[in-house]
Amino acid sequence: MTVASRVGEATHDNPIPWIADHIRRFEETGGKPRPGVNDLLLTTRGRKSGLLRRTALAYVRDGNGAYVLTASNAGSGRHPAWYLNLLATPEVTLQVGTATLAATARPATAAEAARLWPVIVAAMPSYETYRTATTREIPLVLVTPDRP
Repeated sequence: MTVASRVGEATHDNPIPWIADHIRRFEETGGKPRPGVNDLLLTTRGRKSGLLRRTALAYVRDGNGAYVLTASNAGSGRHPAWYLNLLATPEVTLQVGTATLAATARPATAAEAARLWPVIVAAMPSYETYRTATTREIPLVLVTPDRP
């Protein structure tokens, strides 16, 4: 069962204006809102509300089929809500381009994060700035489609 599998259940987009705009551009461009950047839409189940929550994120692939997400929250001292939501309910939905995929999310292990962090920074150098802006460890998340 995917996180969004309930018939007729509304999905609530991230209310932060620049993220809501990113979601809109993602949909308008068939999943390519920023040339040269891999973006996806992640839908999680709200850990408090139980509502479906959608946000836009950049990703890289790990070589084993997983999508790697960075819970940077732009260097904030707090984890982003989507990260806390998937910790509570790891069954998520991804939209990559025009494809929608049921998937399972988990935090990267320390060894995986050490291997993947340079890959993330090479794709999106701003993540290194976010990392130095906060005292918290920025988690990486591996999201694996339920079916290849």
